[in-house]
Amino acid sequence: MRNVTLAATQMSCTWDIDENISKAEALVRQAAGQGAQVILLQELFGTPYFCLEQDLAQFDLAQEREKARVVQHFAALAGTLGVVLPVSYFERAGLARYNSLALIDADGTLKANYRKTHIPQAPGYEEKFYFNPGDSGFQVIDTRFGRLGCGICWDQWFPETARCLALKGAEILMFPTAIGSEPENPGLDSSGHWRRTMQGHAAANMIPLVASNRVGTEQAGDTMCQFYGTSFITGYTGEILAEADRSTEGVITAHVNLDEAAKYREAWGVFRDRRPDCYRALQTLDGRTPQG
Repeated sequence: MRNVTLAATQMSCTWDIDENISKAEALVRQAAGQGAQVILLQELFGTPYFCLEQDLAQFDLAQEREKARVVQHFAALAGTLGVVLPVSYFERAGLARYNSLALIDADGTLKANYRKTHIPQAPGYEEKFYFNPGDSGFQVIDTRFGRLGCGICWDQWFPETARCLALKGAEILMFPTAIGSEPENPGLDSSGHWRRTMQGHAAANMIPLVASNRVGTEQAGDTMCQFYGTSFITGYTGEILAEADRSTEGVITAHVNLDEAAKYREAWGVFRDRRPDCYRALQTLDGRTPQG
């Protein structure tokens, strides 16, 4: 039976990039020391979440994949520790810029580069200003410890993301995240909704899931965001196996059995009974069944 230990980290970030990298490395080492084999860091952990406001100067943060500092650093660390690391970074590719995730295997090899599919646009989350829509498609990657399927933050709100990854053979779902308060609706706390959405993905697809979010307060201009942490790991029926609080930096871990999950998926019949021919409305924006 394939038993795997999963981990999620959460931390606050500053404009001291060296400090952010050092802090993230310490958390990865802590997780590996607790036996974790697949470790998820939060979205864009190399800097503060620079999308709070539109600022042309932040375009200079983007780096080509081969030269991206966090990718190089954590690829070396993954190889040293023998752990799988999805690493979030701001990617420059020619004249395009992407919110990307380098999927690094336990030998330090870059196995894939996923570019965020769904790009949000809201006060405090001005991502369409910074990022092109991802063109990589949803990817499932064989790693030393299982087949990994990842989305990035806003991707996690779409059931289509999780289902596509499941259909491609994912055994573990992972979502690095940067989410917190809503600058124009300070009374809204989406943390419970955020968690339940992903628990539903895990339950509907019968796949364990890991979500890593940042903590701390960040500000750009007149816009402030309080990130609410609450990183978590679910089992393959959506149950919470481990969870962090709203403000503490640290690591959570949980054990999952991938063979047990696979047998459960096969026995339940959800994928046997799917009717893709009846889902054509999903291929439209207005919900009207296409003709022809």
